[in-house]
Amino acid sequence: MKSNSRPVSSKQTEIHRNLASLVRRHLTHPYRKPPTEASVAAFTVLQDALKNHGGPIILDSFCGTGQSTKMLAQRHRDHFVIGVDKSAHRLNRHSTNNSLTPVSANYLLLQAHCEDIWQLMLLNKLNPQRHYLLYPNPWPKSGHLQRRLHGNGSFAWLMQLGGRIELRSNWKLYLEEFDLAVQIAGRPGQLSALREQPPLTLFEQKYRDSGHLLWAYLIED
Repeated sequence: MKSNSRPVSSKQTEIHRNLASLVRRHLTHPYRKPPTEASVAAFTVLQDALKNHGGPIILDSFCGTGQSTKMLAQRHRDHFVIGVDKSAHRLNRHSTNNSLTPVSANYLLLQAHCEDIWQLMLLNKLNPQRHYLLYPNPWPKSGHLQRRLHGNGSFAWLMQLGGRIELRSNWKLYLEEFDLAVQIAGRPGQLSALREQPPLTLFEQKYRDSGHLLWAYLIED
């Protein structure tokens, strides 16, 4: 078996003791970080693309190279799939990518901060039917709790966007923390081992080839 990727290593071995209070604070005190100019420009491109499509939306946050965005678009041809990642380097690895231009009839890659796009979608009443969060940076150091999805102020926006949410990770504790956070938010889901299936991302392929256990957390709409 190949071994080209190490499992997540962390001194934190159980759910962070500050998580529950942090989530409650974020859910009751609105996050006020304004979107960047670049994210606003990317969102304008998205609005124009949606005018030409009109189908239900699938959001692929932290899409990396956009491999998952393309695969989701192929699986859901009547949907419009939006891949968002802040890294131009990762997006430029997409085979047909121009990061601010539709590269297929039903998908678009945007270079932007995901939390900015979530905020702008909420302000414009655009809600995804499905939302994929595939292998976000786990930020395994205990002191980095607020950089994790469920520990960040933008978590409230993620919950407000709604839709069917699927989060995948190779660190089970990350999903266990997410489970606690969404229960506090009133949207509990189901944690399970990820069944063998074609990988959606390069990270998923790498982790599987390295023998990692992969996990998924699903919140039905």
